[in-house]
Amino acid sequence: MRDFVARLHERGDLMVVDKEVDPFHELAAVTHAAQKRWGKPILFTNVKGTKFPVVTNVYGSRERLAEVIGIDATDFCRQWSNLANLGQGSGEPFVKVEDEQLIECKLSDLPLITYSDRDAAPYFTSAMFIAKDPETGVGNLSYHRSMFVNDNELRCRLAPRHHLTMYHEKAEKMGQPLEAAMLIGAPATSFLTAAAPLPYDVDELEVAARLKGSPLPMRKCRHIDLEVPAETEIVIEGRFLPNERRLEGPFGEFMGYYVPEGPNAVFEVLGVTVRPNAMFHSILCGSSEEVLTLELSVSANIFQRLSAALPGILNVTCQPFVNHAIVQIDPQFEGHARQVMLATIGAEPIWAKIITVVDADVDIYDMDDVMWATLTRCRPDKDMLIIPETPSFYRDEQKDHWGRLLVDATKPFGREKEFERKKIRLADKIKLSDWFGTE
Repeated sequence: MRDFVARLHERGDLMVVDKEVDPFHELAAVTHAAQKRWGKPILFTNVKGTKFPVVTNVYGSRERLAEVIGIDATDFCRQWSNLANLGQGSGEPFVKVEDEQLIECKLSDLPLITYSDRDAAPYFTSAMFIAKDPETGVGNLSYHRSMFVNDNELRCRLAPRHHLTMYHEKAEKMGQPLEAAMLIGAPATSFLTAAAPLPYDVDELEVAARLKGSPLPMRKCRHIDLEVPAETEIVIEGRFLPNERRLEGPFGEFMGYYVPEGPNAVFEVLGVTVRPNAMFHSILCGSSEEVLTLELSVSANIFQRLSAALPGILNVTCQPFVNHAIVQIDPQFEGHARQVMLATIGAEPIWAKIITVVDADVDIYDMDDVMWATLTRCRPDKDMLIIPETPSFYRDEQKDHWGRLLVDATKPFGREKEFERKKIRLADKIKLSDWFGTE
């Protein structure tokens, strides 16, 4: 991550703030306002109460995420669908190194950032956990919010069906704690693979190494029996206590609401190591840096599964939020769009609350264009389908996200010529500066 941030700085894409900022709500407020205005990454060099600079919004755009793995920003689904295969590549993905320059510190020495108004405490939002299946030894990377309690304890949200949750439950059945490390400022490719829809038996860190194109330097932890990427800025080592749940929350999460206080996993902190001149990576929950990664993960999963079952799947995105899937197709037969919509529910049973299918001439990254297709090509009584009483989002006790809306916004089959989009000749050749003196 350090190299990527340096590259952004060199080309003028990093906003640097030297004025002192308070991590108690002020840093989040400045981040929120700046992201809405400019969308650029920000480096706070003077954070009250800590010596560590804070960098945020590093991966907050589709273009920057694409740059990390060297692809075109519009080709994410296809590329991410190949991640599992990349993980099966030949050659050793890791190289072991010694790092004698690491500095030990306390958890409270790090930036303790309070984000939303009603958050119960400071939270670590960017940390990806690395752990191993207690039975198979396969490694996993995943994100989980962690509430600061004291130098020795964090309380972490382990959601149902996440791989780390399964590891923790397996360890509990054995009557053992689960060792894990929290990586803050990990190598850029691991940031992507931690959210990728990879199979249970695929090691995300191996995939990160394949994407890097060279073996990933790994070092031993000092307090637990795990290895971590040596380029990680900050590593928090510890273990999840078996059969122990303590109150965590409330916390302002990505959907824009507060998750109430509830019992969650307890992470015992055994040590914190940092690189010299380490920077702390912060993610504002609900911002593009968090939600975009989830959207890309869900989109890639849908694309991969649909492509395996049906022809004519061109692209998938989730816009303007992760629970609206937009599928772009090349219609092959009458009813093709309806098959795609129904298959999408099976491909993504958690997030695909609303599904819209469009033609190749619609820009799926532009919601105005998607709505235009819906308003001009979709007949509500025929092309919209409501499937009632169908669960989706897993944390939904009140069933607020039950039910599905399917929208066929493709051209009526067999009448494609009638729905040919008009074009303005020369529109793509006009330079406004030739006519008005300014772009």
